[in-house]
Amino acid sequence: MGVMLTVMAKGQVTFRKELLEHLGAGPGDQLEVEMLPSGRVEVRVAPKEGIEGFIGCLRSSRQNAPSIEEMNEAAADGWAGKP
Repeated sequence: MGVMLTVMAKGQVTFRKELLEHLGAGPGDQLEVEMLPSGRVEVRVAPKEGIEGFIGCLRSSRQNAPSIEEMNEAAADGWAGKP
């Protein structure tokens, strides 16, 4: 059985702590929502961009390990001062 959420008057929904933990989401993370057919949605933690996202994926269990190309690109971006 799923978790029930309540839509507030302003159209907002608060995700319960157990859902955020299941997603591996923490403070500052963004959630990506994909609209699927028949009124369904898929929610996942959006990958972080730049060197911060690269460093975070090394210690995060919610993302796949980066490829060597992604590591090289992130390193180059970091040295170039790109966020």
